[in-house]
Amino acid sequence: MDGVAWLLFNASPDLRSQLEAAPPLQPREGPRDTGIRAIVLADSQIDHTTGLLMLREGCPLQVYCTDMVAEDLSTGFPIFRMLESWDGGVVHHEVPIDGRSFEVEGVPGIELTAIVLDGKAPPYSPHRHDPHRGDNVGYLVRDRVAETAFLYAPGLGKMNEALLTLMESTDCVLVDGTFWREDEMALAGVGTKLASDMGHLPQSGDDGMLAWLRRLQRPRKILIHINNTNPILIEDSPERQAVEAEGVEVAVDGLEFDVAATQPAQLAEDREV
Repeated sequence: MDGVAWLLFNASPDLRSQLEAAPPLQPREGPRDTGIRAIVLADSQIDHTTGLLMLREGCPLQVYCTDMVAEDLSTGFPIFRMLESWDGGVVHHEVPIDGRSFEVEGVPGIELTAIVLDGKAPPYSPHRHDPHRGDNVGYLVRDRVAETAFLYAPGLGKMNEALLTLMESTDCVLVDGTFWREDEMALAGVGTKLASDMGHLPQSGDDGMLAWLRRLQRPRKILIHINNTNPILIEDSPERQAVEAEGVEVAVDGLEFDVAATQPAQLAEDREV
């Protein structure tokens, strides 16, 4: 990045407050402009897309997402159609899911590759119970100048050996930290769905996220997209201590990270609330 042109990965409902707290993203060329050149979506979940409405005065919006995500955002949650009322609306750029890499115009030197993940389409999706490739993806992001790479995967229902190998090839993994345990929603008294029902792999358990991340040697490992029921958010909790004992970091709001840094740096985080 050149510090002027920025990519936004997902657009949460509190995007306006995020922009106000991030001076580098403040208007640059006009009274309603931002430094955001494009929005890259991992899925069509409400908590990842509602923030597009906060950018409506900056239309046309350049949005990169899979065809399945675009379909959901034109039907079950028709935010793309809603934004047609603003100048130019949404310009959808199809994200390939066959392993081909792509670049975003105006953001030189950054190469992205969508990684198809095991996850869930949103409850409002016409194919909620009929999974399609492209419902949920992560992104391998490579800086060709700095020769660094990170993997961004906020929604991940299952891990596998191929994905683990990919993670090992990166400098940093930003991975789903939504739930600590499978029945967390019921335990907290705020719902009945299991983590797997919602397309998330919990951290605990023999096949949990921590067990998989334990096998990684090279990259920094950072949990993102942390639900407010997850006890790892409590700094002195046994669960938080278990995470840190594994050499895994817990992201917090408002932080930044430098992929090339050798020591843990600040991280810009996506937290689900």
